[in-house]
Amino acid sequence: MAYSGEPILVEDLLFKPKHSLIDQSLHSTMGATTTNGDGFGIGWYGEGAEPALFKGTEPAWNDRNLREIAGQIRTPLFFAHVRASTGSPVQRSNCHPFRRGRWLWMHNGALRGFHDVRRDLVTAIDPGLFPDLEGSTDSETLFYLALTFGLTDDPLAAVARAVGFVEDVGRAHQVENPVQMTVATTDGESMWIFRYSSERQSRSLFFSTEIDKLRALHPEVEVLYHLGDETRFVVSEPLRDLPGAWNEVPESCAALVRNGADELREFQPISPV
Repeated sequence: MAYSGEPILVEDLLFKPKHSLIDQSLHSTMGATTTNGDGFGIGWYGEGAEPALFKGTEPAWNDRNLREIAGQIRTPLFFAHVRASTGSPVQRSNCHPFRRGRWLWMHNGALRGFHDVRRDLVTAIDPGLFPDLEGSTDSETLFYLALTFGLTDDPLAAVARAVGFVEDVGRAHQVENPVQMTVATTDGESMWIFRYSSERQSRSLFFSTEIDKLRALHPEVEVLYHLGDETRFVVSEPLRDLPGAWNEVPESCAALVRNGADELREFQPISPV
């Protein structure tokens, strides 16, 4: 889940919605797995120069510290992730979001055949970035490849080149359909989201309808009057069953989310050769 808008208490995002992310960690209805209990993480922007992270290896629904701090953090931009491991160890460094400088990154999905292609992918990371690679996941590796290909300058092109590179390497190793991903990344001001898979059957991803339109559709829903007009949610699964509230990100698409008009465009990998 990603949130951008007026500063809001984290507990209002994580715990209070009817089908909150905490509920989804136990009862996912659209994910690859029903239970996502291999750790969690939140990232938010506050007073510091860089975003803060809080991660744990316990299931999100069972972490009392998460519930404690969620009632004390108020932020205008927030990332949250519950993890179901695709093979890498359950450890703090493997929990999302990942951070470098002011950038946060979350990934849902997998780089297939990662065990076989990992060396080729990791050795392609810029030597100046490599020392900051902490964990052993395909998700963090994809983040650092995107950084290598220019994420901080042109996020859309950088992710396209990173995905194109992963597909090139995967196919060289006879890996079918190397990439399965929904991704969210941010520099603290704008947010970029991606939905793509090599087989064109990507995991689910939704963005929220503009708040003023939702108020017109559902004047009876009080919580909508406490959200600013620039509020945006990006979620793997809708947080509550509210007709007209959620829009599926189309297959093979990317979007830029920021104050003012959002942009949705086709996403195609770029071979960086």
